[in-house]
Amino acid sequence: MMIVLDHTITAALGVLALVLGRLINGKVKFLSRICIPDPVTGGLVVSSLSLALKAFTGVEISFDTSIQDICMLIFFTSIGFQCDLGAIKKGGRQLVVMIMLVAILIVLQNSVAVGIASSMGLDPVFGMVAGSIPMCGGHGTAAGFSELLESNGVDNARSITMATATFGLIAGSLIGGPIAGRLISRKHLSPDEKESKGFEPEKIAEEKELCESEKMSRFTLAAFEIFIAMGLGSLLGKLLSMTGISFPSYFGSLVCAIVLRNVTDAVPKGIKMHSSEINKIGSVCLALFLGMAMCSLRLWELVDLALPLFIMLLSQVVLMIFFCRFIAFPMLGRNYSAAVLVGGVCGFGLGATPNAMANMSAICAKHGYSSVPFIIVPLVGASVVDIMNITVISLFISFL
Repeated sequence: MMIVLDHTITAALGVLALVLGRLINGKVKFLSRICIPDPVTGGLVVSSLSLALKAFTGVEISFDTSIQDICMLIFFTSIGFQCDLGAIKKGGRQLVVMIMLVAILIVLQNSVAVGIASSMGLDPVFGMVAGSIPMCGGHGTAAGFSELLESNGVDNARSITMATATFGLIAGSLIGGPIAGRLISRKHLSPDEKESKGFEPEKIAEEKELCESEKMSRFTLAAFEIFIAMGLGSLLGKLLSMTGISFPSYFGSLVCAIVLRNVTDAVPKGIKMHSSEINKIGSVCLALFLGMAMCSLRLWELVDLALPLFIMLLSQVVLMIFFCRFIAFPMLGRNYSAAVLVGGVCGFGLGATPNAMANMSAICAKHGYSSVPFIIVPLVGASVVDIMNITVISLFISFL
């Protein structure tokens, strides 16, 4: 028996998952400490109930995800508006090195996952479900690419990638601190005054108090800017499809948002994008998007894939430990800030930027503060990772 829930009920369940997850994360300190998102926690509860319903009664629930797809498109468009190429250009050597490291890591994660899948007699494209899509990409990219993976023959891609992304969040939070701490102890590293002050962020002028009508006006304009980028992105997506390379549906909007943000920034007295309001709109859409995506997980479809997934995910953790110790740390300079950055790499390389920030905060609370990592990681994690990841993933899938 099948129960079909329409798009409005699906959206309502997504909100319910968000509220439920917030309550659980507030009570279970371990979950909040490792930065598990509220909709992920709550969504897993709802999907687990769906699993129990199917197991004991044979009733399966089907979800209409049309609103989810719109939320996904808005979120990734908002990511593009956060990409400030001027700030990246000013980032210095460690920022440039970090961007290079992210590119290397993305390629390695996909190569390892595809290689293991092939060696186990599985479709090489299946390996992408445990590659950089859920690892560097997190839940947002995992859900965003699931349709493309399914169109390339990977059944149940959404359930699998969301599950592997959750594993990545936990693993990245658990290994980041110990790896950085061991490097600091063994190398006898400590922060110095130059290292702590070597990269000063630009001072941002305090915003004047805005009246409610002006705030609403800014959010309205931000929404218009998002939809303009989405419209242009749709046209760009049609052009990109002619290349024969498979890009996710939101890629064109992401690129157009980047162009709009940086072109308007380059004009001295031109129109400025409302990046702060756009970011808030994107955050709301991401929460709703994740809530609906996690609620609609078909957990019963993961059973037969448990062993291959376990091997691939364990391999990703081993790869991350090796990468941080023998590649990232030396390339970043072998100093204290490099060790702290390694903790951040573990966070967003297996999970998400909030995990990276939590890892680095814990490291600095114990060993001493360094300002450089807290500037570099948000710059890289906010948009650079997603842009590079989407491009590399699309190339991998096309060639496979």
